Amino acid sequence: MKLTIVSPEKIVYNGTATSVAVPGTKGAFEVLDNHAPIISSLQSGIVIVRSAEGEKEFPIRSGFIEVANNEVSICVESEGV
Repeated sequence: MKLTIVSPEKIVYNGTATSVAVPGTKGAFEVLDNHAPIISSLQSGIVIVRSAEGEKEFPIRSGFIEVANNEVSICVESEGV
């Protein structure tokens, strides 16, 4: 699936991913291929991106995630990314 993570400062990640784990405000969850459409707020924690290149972690303070048609967009207030 296509994944874009942006912060006010820069594009943090732009590429493909096999899964994305996020700290939702109602509980952590993971997005996989063909996930149902969703919009959720995010709380402080770690966004974990798994791809063919391996696993990457991005600490965040807060944000939002939108998932639709195998495209994931995450807008975050970042911590040290």
